[in-house]
Amino acid sequence: MTVTAPAAPTSLSSTGATVELEAVEKHYGTHRALAGLSLRVEPGEFVSLLGPSGCGKTTALRALAGLEAIDAGSIRIDGSDVASTPVNKRDIGMVFQQYSLFPHMTVRQNVAFGLEMRRVPAAARRERVIDALDMVHLADFADRYPHQLSGGQQQRVALARALVTRPRVLLLDEPLSALDAKVRVSLRDEIRRIQSDLGITTVFVTHDQEEALAVSDRIAVMNAGDIEQIGTPEELYRSPSSAFTADFVGQSNRLRGDLRGGDVFVYGFRVPALDASVADGPVIAYVRPEDVAFAAEGVTGTVVASSFLGSIRRTTVRLDDDTVVTVQHEVGDRRAAGDAVAVRLLGAPVAVAPLA
Repeated sequence: MTVTAPAAPTSLSSTGATVELEAVEKHYGTHRALAGLSLRVEPGEFVSLLGPSGCGKTTALRALAGLEAIDAGSIRIDGSDVASTPVNKRDIGMVFQQYSLFPHMTVRQNVAFGLEMRRVPAAARRERVIDALDMVHLADFADRYPHQLSGGQQQRVALARALVTRPRVLLLDEPLSALDAKVRVSLRDEIRRIQSDLGITTVFVTHDQEEALAVSDRIAVMNAGDIEQIGTPEELYRSPSSAFTADFVGQSNRLRGDLRGGDVFVYGFRVPALDASVADGPVIAYVRPEDVAFAAEGVTGTVVASSFLGSIRRTTVRLDDDTVVTVQHEVGDRRAAGDAVAVRLLGAPVAVAPLA
């Protein structure tokens, strides 16, 4: 049986806006939280801001929402500078990590609240609330109170409340981090479906690379208040432009090598370097676990541990020189701790960084 997801209700349809941050700076005393950040998000695009704690991603989102005043630069929505526009005039919907629902209001009343503040007529308000609850599969829960809902259901209410006002831009600030793993995956897929159906421009902040890789049209990897690299999930994973991106997005083995003429020589294996600007000499090569394989002959070592991950296995090997390497391989190839093995590199291009 084929189950078809409900189409976007016409009462909630949105025309996505262009969002532009240009040379945005934000300081907290001597700390520069945003260091001249520039980003353009196209209408209807889903862009994630990904990076470690303290990199500036939440500050960028709050600046876009109007919750933080910027010290320099400009923020434009559909070409209009909104840097001095109050929060309630920016036509933005926002979903936070905390659900922030009114505990004394029912689900229906929570979702309707923004429409009441905008003085939407009662009949139109009822229609849009019903459509919003249908969209998040909570129509049967309209008369319940927040304490009668699970965490995932409360976050769905928060999403419906953000979308019911037909905002031009949707901002998501780590909305899934408080949920358990199964609910988190289910809700992230729902958010992506709804966003795509409505055509709403979306900026999503997360520190979870799996979330960002799964739902984004593009990902902006942030570091020290600026964007280190922006691209599609595939581009960031397969062609990281810096050692920081290679190390942060996905898993990488950090292996010593020698860079000569655009190629890296690692344990005698020759692999192309992605960054042509790095000078020849000793480097660290960032080699993905799936680009390392067990072999009859190669670099020898001993298995430390092996993990079953459903469709794949990851096995940790300590090479004879004490370097630790992770090998990703098919589940039928079982290796036990203490097994003597040999590994080889498969030759995929790698990010490199000069050896400090």
